Amino acid sequence: MGTALVWLITQIGMGFYNIAYAVTHPGLWLDWTNTESLMRFIYYGASVELFFAVFDIFLVITIIGFIFPRFMWSCVRGLEWFANGIGRLVAWVGLLMVLQQVMVVFLQSVFRFGEITIAPFGFGFTQSVSWFGEELKFYNAMVVALCVTYAFVQGSHVRVDLVYAVVRYRTRKVIDMFGSLFFMVPVAVLTWLYAWFFLWRSLITPKVSASEGLDLLMRKSKIVKWNVETIGFSPNGFNAYFLFKILMVAFCGLVLLQAVAFFYRSYREFVEGPESDGKYLDKDTLGEGEEAYEGTH
Repeated sequence: MGTALVWLITQIGMGFYNIAYAVTHPGLWLDWTNTESLMRFIYYGASVELFFAVFDIFLVITIIGFIFPRFMWSCVRGLEWFANGIGRLVAWVGLLMVLQQVMVVFLQSVFRFGEITIAPFGFGFTQSVSWFGEELKFYNAMVVALCVTYAFVQGSHVRVDLVYAVVRYRTRKVIDMFGSLFFMVPVAVLTWLYAWFFLWRSLITPKVSASEGLDLLMRKSKIVKWNVETIGFSPNGFNAYFLFKILMVAFCGLVLLQAVAFFYRSYREFVEGPESDGKYLDKDTLGEGEEAYEGTH
């Protein structure tokens, strides 16, 4: 127990050092023309060092927020604005998905076209109709991955309520705080650890994995090269499946940020009482008569 506590305190202290070192030496991990820098970026992108660096930032912001409630509310509003902004923007992809599906059906089934050329501003882009048909999966993945926190902020996510509705207000806020830290954060972190190396294995060769240490990755840096995966599920189908893996990483980052925002909101609502419930919440409405559609948005 004592050893674990010493290790934890050491890692928290080293987190501040690593933040300072990374900020003052950006070329060591951001200069991707140097393959060693690229390998450092890959290694530290899913490392214990990164976890404690982020944890230290969370600790500092949280302590400041405890002292200055307005600052914590500003963090909540900023993070929820970010989630809402991305969600509202990406939601338009749903319309694009419908229009492209209609286009694919007509051109393939009615006019028997084999290829589609899109040439905005004179730059041509030609792919088979089946390629555009399979691209719809990517649009759907964008909506799922990038609108998830928007749906959470809006209260549109699916909830299984066993005891939440019947307990007192402050008990609900305690449940929310516990859930954000012990359910949302661990799931986001674990998914990130898998998604991070899953992404890079489709972008470079030789392959990298979470089990490899920094020394091994530095040795691999001598032969590393970009090799973006372009294999599709069908011969003429959508062949940019590495974009799905980028969305997985983005999904984890958004959920982690929203977990922090939800913890801060729940804490402030717990302290301030029922009168602060939903304070500063930027929630979309359907206008007059919305109550008739409750639970459908």
